Amino acid sequence: MRQIFADANGWIALNSKRDKWQNTAVKTNKELLSKGYRYVTTNFVLDESYTGLLIKVGHFAAVDFGEKVHRAQTVQIIHITEEIEKEAWKLFKQYADKTFSFTDCASFVVMQQLNLQEAFTNDHHFEQMGFAILLK
Repeated sequence: MRQIFADANGWIALNSKRDKWQNTAVKTNKELLSKGYRYVTTNFVLDESYTGLLIKVGHFAAVDFGEKVHRAQTVQIIHITEEIEKEAWKLFKQYADKTFSFTDCASFVVMQQLNLQEAFTNDHHFEQMGFAILLK
């Protein structure tokens, strides 16, 4: 099974017509799903996604996305454990020269643990950590 990590920027782009990355996100999503890829995301990323959609599009869009993602057979949601959180905190402290969010750091840890190399996002922070981003 081929997996891609999905970040909040990707989820928001996919679900917001106001997002400048939407066309790219929709096209990339179709290509990935047609090739049998599944998404891996985290509860922290979903938190950011719900809030981003609430602010950019509205409550209905945030709830609609949440309902869809929880029903989707193509999405695996990883819940951040205490162990992942501790590792994310180490990264967060280590990179004082970067503006990685704590959620980004938790995402990096999950990606490393699952040996994932690509992220459905346009967030350059993933590239700074050596991952490929799919929304360019």
